[in-house]
Amino acid sequence: MAKVIPIHGVTGTRGAGARRSRSEQGESRHPSGKPRSAVITAPEFASETSAVETARNALAEQIVNTAEFLRRRLSGDYHVDDFGYDPHFTENVWLPALRPLFDKWFRVEVSGLENIPSTGGALVVANHAGVFPIDGLMTSVAVHDHHPAHRPLRMLAADMAFEMPVVGDIVRKAGHTLACNPDAVRLLGDGEAVAVFPEGFKGIGKPFSERYKLQRFGRGGFVSAAMRTGAPIIPCSIVGSEEIYPKIGELGMLARLLNLPYFPVTPLFPHFGLLGLVPLPSKWYIEFGKPIVTEGYDASAADDPMELFEVTDHVRETIQQTLYRLLAKRRNAFLG
Repeated sequence: MAKVIPIHGVTGTRGAGARRSRSEQGESRHPSGKPRSAVITAPEFASETSAVETARNALAEQIVNTAEFLRRRLSGDYHVDDFGYDPHFTENVWLPALRPLFDKWFRVEVSGLENIPSTGGALVVANHAGVFPIDGLMTSVAVHDHHPAHRPLRMLAADMAFEMPVVGDIVRKAGHTLACNPDAVRLLGDGEAVAVFPEGFKGIGKPFSERYKLQRFGRGGFVSAAMRTGAPIIPCSIVGSEEIYPKIGELGMLARLLNLPYFPVTPLFPHFGLLGLVPLPSKWYIEFGKPIVTEGYDASAADDPMELFEVTDHVRETIQQTLYRLLAKRRNAFLG
C-alpha cells in the first residue's frame, strides 16, 4: 500500500500548533520585510507629507514676501507722512516683531475695542507702567490687529524716545510723535487714533510697591487737544504691565551719569546682565472704556483750567476704577 506523506511534514493539530507558535513567537512582519510596528500607515504618511508641504509653502511665501518688501524699499514704492509714519515698514517689520510678545509671551486679552470709532479722531488715554514702555507697544498691536478697522495707533511719546539712536528712527517710522499739544491737535484733526500716557516717567518708573496706583495726570494737555478737535476720549486700562520688571530700587547716581530719569533695579536686573532685560511673562488684560464725548464743550473750555481739571480727573478716576475691577477678577499675575 502506498504511504501517504503529509505536504507540510506534520499532520493534525500538532502541525497547526507549531505554525501558531511560530507566529506568536516571531514578530509580525509587513510584506516589505519590516516589522509592522515600523511601517508608516497611510494616514501617518499623509500627515507627515502634509506637514512638510505646509512648511515648504510657508517658506516659499515668506521668501516671496521678503523679496517684494525689498523691491518696494529699494524702488521707493512706499509712502511716509509728514510725521515720518511709514505704514509699509510698520506692517511688514515692526508689528510682526511685536506679535509674538503680544500673542505668546503676554497672552494679551483685549476688550472694549468697539468703543474706538472706526473713523475720525479719537484719543486713547492709558495708564503707564513697567520700567520700559512696552505697554504702549502692546496697545498699538491690540488696536491695529483686533479693531475691526485695523486702525494704526499714533502714540505721543517722550522726547527721549526720539533722541536715542536707532530707536528714534523706529519710533518715527511706527507713526509716533512728540507728546506736545500741537502734534496731538494736528493728528486728531486729521482723523487719526492717538494714544497718550499722561503719567509719563512717573508711571513707568514708580516702585513695585505702588503698582496700579495711578500717578498725577499733569495739567490736562491731552484733554485740551481733544476739546479743540472734538475727538472722544477713550479711557484705557492695562493690567499685567506692572509685573514685567518689578522695580525694587534704583541707582540715582548712575541715572544722573547716563542722563536717564531713573536707573531701575529689579529682581533680575542688573544682577543677571542682559538676561535680566527679558520681561517676565505676566498675563495681560487691556480694556477700552466708553468714550467721553468732548464735542459739547465751548471753544473756550480748551483753555479753562477748571474745565480741564474736571475732565482730566474724570478720565483718571475711570481708569483707576477699571484697574481695580480687572485686578479683582485676576487670580494670578502670570496665569491670569
